[in-house]
Amino acid sequence: MSDFHYVKAVLFDLDGTLLDSIPDLSEACNRMMLELGRTPYDIEVVRTFVGKGMVNLVRRCLAGSGSATEVEVDAAVNIFRRHYAVVNGQWTTLYAGVVPALEALRQRGIAMACVTNKPAAFTAPLLERMGIAGFFGATVSGDTLAEKKPHPAPLLHACRLLGFEVADALMIGDSANDAEAARAAGMPVLLVTYGYSEGVPVDSIECDGLLSSLVDALPRFHASPSPV
Repeated sequence: MSDFHYVKAVLFDLDGTLLDSIPDLSEACNRMMLELGRTPYDIEVVRTFVGKGMVNLVRRCLAGSGSATEVEVDAAVNIFRRHYAVVNGQWTTLYAGVVPALEALRQRGIAMACVTNKPAAFTAPLLERMGIAGFFGATVSGDTLAEKKPHPAPLLHACRLLGFEVADALMIGDSANDAEAARAAGMPVLLVTYGYSEGVPVDSIECDGLLSSLVDALPRFHASPSPV
């Protein structure tokens, strides 16, 4: 087990790490598909589509049922956004261990940020609805910057917003997007085993450790040394 001595900031992915939002995403996808006259998907299929942002999710839905031209994707994205705005947070649940872990980290004085590929219009309302918005000193969404994960820019931006160096930070996510972004940013990364990971076995992704629950990460952190 790797120890992360004196970590001052932890960056969290959202979907598949803190929240199980697949029920809402699947519902919005299937309402979109029905409106487009296409066959909806089983929820477990939608689970493998989630990752790299909303546009990619919509593109995967269309491609799996036929054509997915850019014009079709652009039109479908608008339909998806309309439906997702209605159901966002309706059936989403917090994973077990999330709130205890966030509370423990806050008590230890560790700053936290949410770094997600979900658009900002849906991120803030979802965090508020699930009651965890107050834990995060910064939130970086999929459209905050020109780049999203697996590009390192969102992680670097989150560190700047929190006021910490990359060397002080750790990423916790559920997929290769998070691992690749963290590696490119130069920070360690832990992956949860219960997330989505785009259908890729999480234990096949290079990372610094696997977590079956966020509380499993707590023994790895140590309080920062007191100033002399």
